[in-house]
Amino acid sequence: MILVWLCYKMVEMTRKGLIAFEDGTVFRGRAFGAVATNVGEACFNTSMSGYQEILTDPSYFSQIVTMTAVQIGNYGICPDDVESDGPKVKGFIVREISPVASNWRSNISIQDYLTKAGIPGVEGVDTRAITKKLRVSGALKACITTEDISESEAVKQAKEFGGLIGVDFVKEVTAKEAYYWDPEMKQSTPFTVTGTGLLREEVKKPRYKLAAMDFGAKFSIYRKLQYHGFDVRVFPADTSADTIRAFNPDGVFLSNGPGDPSAVDYAHATVRELIEDFPIFGICLGHQIITHALGAKTFKLKFGHRGGNQPVKNLETGRVSITAQNHGFASTREELENAGAIVTEINLNDNTVEGLRLKDKPVFSVQYHPEAAPGPNDADSLFVDFYNLVAKHAG
Repeated sequence: MILVWLCYKMVEMTRKGLIAFEDGTVFRGRAFGAVATNVGEACFNTSMSGYQEILTDPSYFSQIVTMTAVQIGNYGICPDDVESDGPKVKGFIVREISPVASNWRSNISIQDYLTKAGIPGVEGVDTRAITKKLRVSGALKACITTEDISESEAVKQAKEFGGLIGVDFVKEVTAKEAYYWDPEMKQSTPFTVTGTGLLREEVKKPRYKLAAMDFGAKFSIYRKLQYHGFDVRVFPADTSADTIRAFNPDGVFLSNGPGDPSAVDYAHATVRELIEDFPIFGICLGHQIITHALGAKTFKLKFGHRGGNQPVKNLETGRVSITAQNHGFASTREELENAGAIVTEINLNDNTVEGLRLKDKPVFSVQYHPEAAPGPNDADSLFVDFYNLVAKHAG
């Protein structure tokens, strides 16, 4: 049996794969994951860890992700750490896949995980060169394949991909129907750390009803909201404002999600109505939907912000936070300010808008991911701020 397994692994390691870009550039490497061909927008992520959260983040729907960290897969896949019901990327590119998955919480290797999900991966390529290419040229359409197709055919398929601009990918990843998140509170019971043990504590403050609009939310966001005092009911992206009002929540949350924020005009209309009635907190795509609801616009970034090391400055406090981000669009600052919003935070790398609040309504949002899965916890206090905002306006 051992000999058969070794032979299987040796054959698997010799499988070939390639990544082809719309400009004709092709990178060849070794295949892993599923035998498949997919097209999407190529992007890169600079996180050092958290690859399974990246793979399962619905915001990556329609994208082929390159990791800049050298070795990926060394701690396997832990079922408790996924961010959705399965991988959402179209393909995965790494310098080296670890041959060993060493982690007591892991139950499957990344290779087998992607194989089961039908996602192709390629290793053994120069990921620095790919990253530099995307930084210089900007986001590119790409084709990743672990099948036996020619380079010219792969380039052709890359060129034929429709791209992200003007496309509604939210409908592909949102909840199919409304549901309560973890009603028995098994996933996010509050705890404190004392010495080497974890002691559970009861929540003393009142809990509030929260309507969470799912544009492609990560599970960690719901865990954080629940942890910080909210009973979360998740609603599909196309839920009407009247349905939200009928639920009579104490506050509304707008999640992250994939694609072009200008394409989800139904969400703009709903949020425009909800702004008049409820405290609202939005992140990532939710932030951009608030932007459109106010009458401002978004634009596509050259290569986006994706990683756990993005510096953000709060213009009101002067505080700088290191944040986790995953987005390819940004809000237009001048239009936001003309619409009556206050820009509260900017990205220190390119000065793009990272946060806003309304002058006369309990509404605020950020472009980054304060749940930090993966990433730093500098922005965790935003969940406390939202709780306090809802508490202030609760009837």
